[in-house]
Amino acid sequence: CSHLLQRNQSFSRLNTSGTSGFLERQVFWNFLERQVFWNFLELQVFWVSSEIAHRFSQACFPGVSVFQTGMVGYPEALTDPSYRGQLLTLTYPLIGNYGVPKDEDGEFGLSKWFESSRIQASALVIGELSEEPSHWSSARSLHQWLQEQGVPGIQGIDTRALTKKIREKGTMLGKLLVEGAAAESVPFDDPDQRNLVQEVSMKEPRVFNPSGAVRITVVDCGVKFNQIRCFAERGARVTVVPWDHPLHTDDFDGLFISNGPGDPQFCDATIENLRRVLSGNQGRTKPVFGICLGHQLLSLVIGAKTYKLKYGNRGHNQPCVHRGTERCFITSQNHGFAVDPETLPPDWDVLFTNANDRSNEGIVHNSLPMFSVQFHPEHRAGPTDLVSLFDVFLETVREHKHLTYRDGPEGAVERPRKVLILGSGGLSIGQAGEFDYSGSQAIKALKEEKIQTVLINPNIATVQTSKGLADKVYFLPLTADYVTQVIKNERPDGVLLTFGGQTALNCGVELTKRGVLERYKVKVLGTPVSSIEMTEDRKIFVEKMEEINEHVAPSEAAFSVEQAAAAAERLGYPVLVRSAFALGGLGSGFANSRDELTALVTAAFAHTSQVLVDKSLKGWKEIEYEVVRDAYDNCITVCNMENIDPLGIHTGESIVVAPSQTLNDREYNMLRNTAIKVIRHLGIVGECNIQYALNPESEQYYIIEVNARLSRSSALASKATGYPLAYVAAKLGIGIPLLQLKNSVTNSTTANFEPSLDYCVVKVPRWDLSKFLRVSTKIGSSMKSVGEVMAIGRSFEEAFQKALRMVDENCVGFDYNIKPASEKELQMPTDKRIFVLASALRAGYSVEKLYELTKIDRWFLHKMKNIADHEKLLETFNQVTKLESLDRTDTGLRLNLAVRRLRQQWCIEPVVKQIDTVAAEWPAQTNYLYLTYHGLEDDLSFDQPHVMVIGSGVYRIGSSVEFDWCAVGCITELRKMGYKTIMVNYNPETVSTDYDMCDRLYFDEISFEVVMDIYERENPEGVILSMGGQLPNNIAMSLHRAQVRILGTSPEFIDNAENRFKFSRMLDTIGISQPQWKELSDTESAVKFCEAVGYPCLVRPSYVLSGAAMNVAYSDSDLVKYLSSAVAVSKEHPVVISKFIQEAKVRALAPSTLNLSEHVENAGVHSGDATLVTPPQDLNQKTMDRIKGIVHAIGLELQVTGPFNLQLIAKDDQLKVIECNVRVSRSFPFVSKTLGVDLVALATQAIMNEEGVLLTVSVPQVPQFSFSRLAGADVVLGVEMTSTGEVACFGENRYEAYLKAMLSTGFKIPQKNILLSIGSYKAEQTTRLAEQRGRRLSSFVTKGYRTRRMAVDYSVPLIIDIKCTKLFVQVRNLTLTHSRIICKGTLCPNMVIIRYLHLGLSTPPFTFY
Repeated sequence: CSHLLQRNQSFSRLNTSGTSGFLERQVFWNFLERQVFWNFLELQVFWVSSEIAHRFSQACFPGVSVFQTGMVGYPEALTDPSYRGQLLTLTYPLIGNYGVPKDEDGEFGLSKWFESSRIQASALVIGELSEEPSHWSSARSLHQWLQEQGVPGIQGIDTRALTKKIREKGTMLGKLLVEGAAAESVPFDDPDQRNLVQEVSMKEPRVFNPSGAVRITVVDCGVKFNQIRCFAERGARVTVVPWDHPLHTDDFDGLFISNGPGDPQFCDATIENLRRVLSGNQGRTKPVFGICLGHQLLSLVIGAKTYKLKYGNRGHNQPCVHRGTERCFITSQNHGFAVDPETLPPDWDVLFTNANDRSNEGIVHNSLPMFSVQFHPEHRAGPTDLVSLFDVFLETVREHKHLTYRDGPEGAVERPRKVLILGSGGLSIGQAGEFDYSGSQAIKALKEEKIQTVLINPNIATVQTSKGLADKVYFLPLTADYVTQVIKNERPDGVLLTFGGQTALNCGVELTKRGVLERYKVKVLGTPVSSIEMTEDRKIFVEKMEEINEHVAPSEAAFSVEQAAAAAERLGYPVLVRSAFALGGLGSGFANSRDELTALVTAAFAHTSQVLVDKSLKGWKEIEYEVVRDAYDNCITVCNMENIDPLGIHTGESIVVAPSQTLNDREYNMLRNTAIKVIRHLGIVGECNIQYALNPESEQYYIIEVNARLSRSSALASKATGYPLAYVAAKLGIGIPLLQLKNSVTNSTTANFEPSLDYCVVKVPRWDLSKFLRVSTKIGSSMKSVGEVMAIGRSFEEAFQKALRMVDENCVGFDYNIKPASEKELQMPTDKRIFVLASALRAGYSVEKLYELTKIDRWFLHKMKNIADHEKLLETFNQVTKLESLDRTDTGLRLNLAVRRLRQQWCIEPVVKQIDTVAAEWPAQTNYLYLTYHGLEDDLSFDQPHVMVIGSGVYRIGSSVEFDWCAVGCITELRKMGYKTIMVNYNPETVSTDYDMCDRLYFDEISFEVVMDIYERENPEGVILSMGGQLPNNIAMSLHRAQVRILGTSPEFIDNAENRFKFSRMLDTIGISQPQWKELSDTESAVKFCEAVGYPCLVRPSYVLSGAAMNVAYSDSDLVKYLSSAVAVSKEHPVVISKFIQEAKVRALAPSTLNLSEHVENAGVHSGDATLVTPPQDLNQKTMDRIKGIVHAIGLELQVTGPFNLQLIAKDDQLKVIECNVRVSRSFPFVSKTLGVDLVALATQAIMNEEGVLLTVSVPQVPQFSFSRLAGADVVLGVEMTSTGEVACFGENRYEAYLKAMLSTGFKIPQKNILLSIGSYKAEQTTRLAEQRGRRLSSFVTKGYRTRRMAVDYSVPLIIDIKCTKLFVQVRNLTLTHSRIICKGTLCPNMVIIRYLHLGLSTPPFTFY
């Protein structure tokens, strides 16, 4: 403790300056006497530093401890009179982000920003104070405002732990004391035992809007200014009278009873005055309306009873159900007492009921114009869903009529019997694994309702195409022709179009236009096609927005280059060009001149028939909302997200934070209200996404677009909040009301609510641009990222640092060493701009300078500067300081295990927190977890044995959805075997990070340190590494040295396979042939080796995925260059050089069985980019027998238990081993579904020492490329992988199956002519010269590159491999029956193969030139 105390004293001197209004809790770890903040079950004591206590006029600040779950609106909450006498705990940990505005009068003489004339709460308790706020309206920081008002605040509190304690024990008395004072010396003060209304009520009557036509008297029991404003702006003359002021019916046309603090029983004078009004109100009844305390007072007047709630309802997401219509509304609340509806007199009825705790939320007289509500329809802070109650009340006043409302929803929607689900096809940039997650959720939701499901998806690597999910799976191209044949065969009565991305959406629109859905009586479930077309066609969308007085960015649609140029002239340059009906910003870009516009538009028309020309809003904030609406018009916003990068960078390319950090309550709810209004007007049913451009200097905004489908943002929002958007959307699509669905995390509250977060989420994209030659590294309006990560923390710095490490396991965080500072890169961002920012901060750039260059909000820049400043601070210390709160882990600090042990000795360890959607207000039934250093206790116990499975991490080229399929298959099989499972992964696009797939999900880093933190807490039976691809294998030896129980193949043997030197030496030892090889020791010996064996030679680093830094050297200069890059990615492991042999490559796959797959292309093309065929078509039996012997020998030598993958090359019956991966590989789902044998299940059984049963068609796997999104990239393939996904289709022979697979990747069959380029004599000589000079062909043969690149840019079908070309040409010899369907169930019960081609190929559809 002495070391700890010394460390904290040092920190105190550094960090208490500048926190004048805020109390810095100096003790950040558990001293014995402060292990918890509550001394008793009912009482709480917080200690305040004696160093800063002199800033306040008193030494004790007593009150009632309550919590509030709103994520915005702290100025409004603190000035709400209903918080009088309370110690207010805000559950969202980051407070003060947008500062505090100037206290200025607005309309009607009311404060523009606050709800009363002073702060009403006794004290504020939060997790972290933002010391550098950023907002156009900010005039001071939160701590400055508190100091001005003499109100203390305390930060550094584990507010989640405190909230849970209040939830379990009820509201408690508390006090803040000067440190060192005895807690017993100052008594607790219970504010509920005094008349708080008297303290906050006006002393004299006051009139607002004296020229108003309708007279409303407001009884001020603690009225919020916005209640007065709501009446005045609707034309009422508002007279506010004190709480005990006599009331006369002649003085008003309508009577309003306001909210207020405390127990309603203390308001005797108010109750008596109201009773006289009501009793003398028999002749001509004057309308009466009450809110919150006013609701309770009206109930007491009529003879009902009130009671104290355990901990009250305080927040912005309380769902209230209107009796009669059964509509559910989201409301803002702040109260600790409730009305007992059982005690209402016969002539009164319930008006609203809380959907969660079933408490009363409103009453109404059966015949007289009197009603009241418990919630706050006037909002401020919070949603405005029921602000119309002020209109309802004033209408009753003007027309002297009883309160009425619309009838409830009409009859139930007819449920379908069989539903067709359209998948998204092969993974590509802009359309990746998130749709596997969405589709899987939809299938699960429909199966729960006993609805038969039919899925079309050629992506064989996905979880949704696995046996046991959909009832039938068609591995077919997602084109209108093929889908029509499936509909004709299956006769579904419903179809879901919004779960397969833009591919499925476009296909559904085409089916509708052709009349297929109407002809076969197939109903589009959820959002109708007409609504989809409204969002996709820009002209129609603009018109629809104008109908509801909403504005989109100035924009015009164009159908030709001339129209686009004319539109740009009218709008004024610069403009943004976008493709209609496109995903991920395909074909988009900014144009500053007519020439740039012409180039962009010409390329865009290769992908679409309509382009959109938008006025540029570069530099504005980009905000997103995920919205859910059911068929009965219940509507919620599930998550709002803010892009750190300003508008101009596609949201898929931007770093995104959830919830938004720099929006105040007005902006947050302004955009929320707009989202709900738009979605209702468009008639969307299910889930959708709306994007805004928000002016950073005002409240001006434009709607950018609406995506009427599940999107990448939807998957991120689902994982960020714990709200399963796709699952809910599928249920709503079949007509189930949102109110009937349960919150799947709490299992006790309704799904008709808006999640409250008590943590911060940061998403960072992953780019793999280094794998492509000539590609532009600039990022902008068109997506280039291949994946993304999501990090969770209780501070921005913590989540941000985590996310950067997740993207690249070799990155230590916000590292200034990666890229030097460059103003050009700050202004024109690249994939490495975030590290350029780090360098700029290190170099002394000011926040203002960086804001001018990047337009990144100052709040985020200050947070990044905070990290950079602490980095410098650490360099002056040789001891550990507060850095764990900024999340500099052992890796980031470049510390060794000794420091880790020191941390453990000092109890500097992370805690485990739950994601529960409700900020701890309700108990969570789902273990969706993350680690954080901002906490004092774990949210759960660790007393049951589990098996821990490590996932694959971020999607990247070489590690994609196929590894997620393996991880999901493993945990599914483990659960079947009776084991409890733990999954560790951080990819929001995956099915494995769906919290109901395993018993415990840790959404956190896959690093040695974090895995060890989890392992030491959970103490699992063992850890399975082999199902997550290369990333878990990379930490195998570190875990092994730490004595972690690794299940499956020993890490020592994993190292023997991954370490190129050890593996090559082992092959030599057991006499298995391999290409000639040498370990790199120095450049000179490497050059001599290559000269001896002859070029070309292959440079191969160890412990890499997808051939990273693997290159073929044709000369000495090539060799030197490639060796340096290989050493950079394989710093701790050897680099091997081997002779490169150009012949057919064969892949052998072996868990406890063996399957052979053959590559169509020659060696030299990475296996992930190659066209794969199983079973092999060109290998003789002798060669296959020899392969089996080699596989058996290597498996025995490595003592493999579980999956492994072996690659060989074959030439003239000579076999040579290339490499071995002791883990699952990309081909596992392909082979498993081809054979109908779950190889992952067999491997899992082998790992757990249980017998696996081995069950003993031509199927090609075709890669999916995304070159159209990678401007400038050469499409020539090599030993480093470049494909983003793959597809596979079935056929009676490989030609039929190959053509289907090609169509599934988006390949278009040529209708007229083909250009066949075989090169000239001159080109051949150039090629030879290029090889002699050691230049890559693609970088040397410029004319060839330009031809290939133009083919990609203008959507011309392109085949660049001669063997694939030969296979494609052989298709012409097929004679297939048009529309003939063959259903085969022999492979696996839920797999169906359709043999159908939409082209009759009896005559060739093309001509050779």
